[in-house]
Amino acid sequence: MALTYSAGSLVTARGREWVVLPESATDMLVLRPLGGSDDDIAAVFPAFEDVKGAEFAAPEPSDLGDQRAAGLLRTALRIGFRSGAGPFRSLAGIAVEPRAYQLVPLLMALRQQTVRMLISDDVGIGKTVEAGLIASELLAQGEATGLAVLCSPALAEQWQGELRSKFGIDAELVLSSTVSRLERGLDLGQSLFDKYPHVIVSTDFIKSTRHRDDFVKHCPDLVIVDEAHTCVAADDTSTSSQNQLRYELLRRVSEDMSRHLLLVTATPHSGKESAFRNLLSLVKPELATVNLDSESGRKLLAQHFVARKRADVRQYLTTDDGLADDSLAEKTAFPSDRFFKDETYKLSPAYRALLDDAIAYASERVEEAGSQGKREARIAWWSAIALLRSLVSSPRAAAQTLTTRSAAAIASSAEEADKLGAPLNSDSADSDALEGLDVAPGAETPDNAGARLAELAARARELEGVQDDLKLKALIKHLKALLADGYNPIVFCRYIPTAEYVAEALKGKGGVRATVGAVTGTLSPQQRIQRIDELAAEAGDNPAARRVLVATDCLSEGVNLQHYFDAVIHYDLAWNPTRHDQREGRVDRYGQKRDEVRIITLYGADNGIDGKVLEVLIKKYRQIRKDLGISVSIPDETSAGVTDAIVEWLLMRGQRGEQEGLFAADEVMDTKAAQLEKDWNSAAEREKASRSRFAQRSIHPEEVAREVGAVREALGSAGEIRTFVRESLGALSGVLRDAGEGDSGGSGGDFTVQVGGTPAGLRDALAPVVGSEIIEKDHPIPFRADPAVARGEAALVRTDPVVGALAAHVLNAALDTQAEGARPARRCGVVTTDAVTTRTTLLLVRYRFHLTLPSRSGEKQLVAEDARLLAFRGSPKNAEWLTQEEALTLLDATATGNTDPHFGERTMTRILGQLPETTTHLESYGDELAADLDASHRRVRAASGEIVRGLSVTAQKPADILGAYVYLPDASASAAGESA
Repeated sequence: MALTYSAGSLVTARGREWVVLPESATDMLVLRPLGGSDDDIAAVFPAFEDVKGAEFAAPEPSDLGDQRAAGLLRTALRIGFRSGAGPFRSLAGIAVEPRAYQLVPLLMALRQQTVRMLISDDVGIGKTVEAGLIASELLAQGEATGLAVLCSPALAEQWQGELRSKFGIDAELVLSSTVSRLERGLDLGQSLFDKYPHVIVSTDFIKSTRHRDDFVKHCPDLVIVDEAHTCVAADDTSTSSQNQLRYELLRRVSEDMSRHLLLVTATPHSGKESAFRNLLSLVKPELATVNLDSESGRKLLAQHFVARKRADVRQYLTTDDGLADDSLAEKTAFPSDRFFKDETYKLSPAYRALLDDAIAYASERVEEAGSQGKREARIAWWSAIALLRSLVSSPRAAAQTLTTRSAAAIASSAEEADKLGAPLNSDSADSDALEGLDVAPGAETPDNAGARLAELAARARELEGVQDDLKLKALIKHLKALLADGYNPIVFCRYIPTAEYVAEALKGKGGVRATVGAVTGTLSPQQRIQRIDELAAEAGDNPAARRVLVATDCLSEGVNLQHYFDAVIHYDLAWNPTRHDQREGRVDRYGQKRDEVRIITLYGADNGIDGKVLEVLIKKYRQIRKDLGISVSIPDETSAGVTDAIVEWLLMRGQRGEQEGLFAADEVMDTKAAQLEKDWNSAAEREKASRSRFAQRSIHPEEVAREVGAVREALGSAGEIRTFVRESLGALSGVLRDAGEGDSGGSGGDFTVQVGGTPAGLRDALAPVVGSEIIEKDHPIPFRADPAVARGEAALVRTDPVVGALAAHVLNAALDTQAEGARPARRCGVVTTDAVTTRTTLLLVRYRFHLTLPSRSGEKQLVAEDARLLAFRGSPKNAEWLTQEEALTLLDATATGNTDPHFGERTMTRILGQLPETTTHLESYGDELAADLDASHRRVRAASGEIVRGLSVTAQKPADILGAYVYLPDASASAAGESA
């Protein structure tokens, strides 16, 4: 028996209308509810269930709406589309509205048969969204069947949440803490990566030889590598065994040239050309050796590499980009700048005495160990650094360090001592992970000095509080000033004991008037996010409420805090300026409502360490960033050379007396600092040159503008969504209030809505999205024009779940004439207006398209929908068809005269009865749309003939007339105009 129903046709089954999908067979129909989502797809067996062909029901002429009816129904319909007909299959179904510049990597990817890309946009631009867009599109098109994200374990849950909430991709976490549970559910001989198609994998877990082979063998066909720069090293530096393992893992994954690979990093080469080349070799082997100064070399790289700074995308699709006008211009609200202020403090006499005694002890210990052997010397070295750094941090960190055994003390060789001591005592930009590195390091060594260290520890404990700890006193002073200016700061500390000590002081007597919370490495990554949410909830929605977060560097990477905080205080100086940039990047990013983020750096004027670190490392880093507009890292070994010289300077002072020590050490310091500046300037020049040479030129802004225009035409613009939300909620008895001037979070177009008086069906739909408490207590729901919203807010974009729930309610109520309560949208309307001089009819038409999209795995059959407005003057039989622009203007027509309901119903009945006369034109227009869609798919994939061979788009007939609206000329308005 042949298949009765073709893909895209309408059938009636189980009491509703369905669209037949291409996966249907002769004995089984795969159906999607008309206007429904892929989540509602069902299989129906015609042999056992009643299935009939169906035509979309005509509008009911007695169910007339007002002048807003057509626009609201059109927008509600378009918001509900989850399978766009255009070349970007996934954009209609994801819960994020990408910025126009974020489509550039997607356009680049679609021009490759196998996607291989290095995405190196600046911090805060949205690399996660860009990678997610590519992944969701490849999965939607069938070009990929599975996804693996390799990342730090601290970022795994954030990646999982982003993929699920924004892109609808459910991925399992494969971590050392989850793998046992996951493996218990496997069949005999089954791989974890066969059972779970989408996974988030800890790079440091999977890189071990025991797990690596299974992953490589069963690796999905799409892999995203986060912070990819940590997986390679320069050829002329010593590579850690961990880096080697990570690089070997990626090398084997990338060897399969049919595998899609996305490498994501904001720092692609950390000042070393060879590291950059090694990274590129994973993308495409020939990029490791190609001459990038040649035109052909740059052209090859441009196909696979995108690196933009904020200035490149802050204003996009403007006349400055070569466009004819600014109609599609997009401004992205990055903070304009960071305001830096370096604030000093001096040690109290008691603290000064403790530090001097500790330096004297460390000097003696290092000098003594130097004569005992290389191993002993390195153990003593790391113990000295631990002691000095913890003393400069806080009394509590010092006390813990003084009573804790040094991690390096168990080393059997000098090399092992360095391996054990370095992670806890230095601030490497390329640490395997920041997990566990915020514990206070130990300084105890097997040298029979326990009593002396215990005495120093006891003295440290007595210094807690603002009387003797003037650093804490200075922090409270500067915090109070920030809070008074309306800021919500994060205080970054190096060690857990310091963070806990600071948080206790801020909460106690003499602290600050704000909600204070602490997040350290004692919490799991998920608990950290939960603690931050609790802090925000405790502070409440009052714009005058203030919050302070005290954190260690467990939050300096990956976790985005721009919605809750807008200032950073560096309580402890990091010994690598990249760490400062990472801390500041948590709040200085897209979505930050402050135009200026404040940064305060506390440093000790007389502790011998902070001033030199600030001068030689931190300030130089800032200056280069200001000059170039991007950050330029310095290799860890160069940065460590400077900090080692600072420690040597202190220890030499302790050994030889103030003058002799300073004289001998200054020469070393000057030499190290001069070498650092030379290396850094060289790296900055290379970075500046590479940004110029490798600027993103493979996709011209005109190409982006064309696709952005097509997407907005099909799915709706921001202005359309805002109008829809305001008018719909107003008609449904919502209470709307524009954002007040005093609301720091408000901006043009923002407003709040209380939905307590709206229909129960809408409240039920909104409760799971915004939270049942907000609905039950009728709290205002903030609607923001900026798509980067915090939890509990709604963005005025079609993909926002609150907007989606509202659109579904409006659409369902329009289609159901028996629905209870207000119905803002209707399928019919008769409006008397001075906007027309001849009777004009506006039709809202739904088209269904059958797409054949070729892919690497064969042709994929899809059904997609589109909604268009068509209008004509006169009768349907002798219709004078209007242009698309003229049809759209009718949505803005307002009623200038009353229309008698009975006359309106008769008019509507007559027009609906004559609409079959328009069938030929509607079908012809559908064919035009199909041809345009075909051209659009071919244009986006133009770079590869293989990708477009066999592509076809056909319009399913007949089209559905979803709504019909008649506009009658207002004779009284014309007469009044003539008499005037």
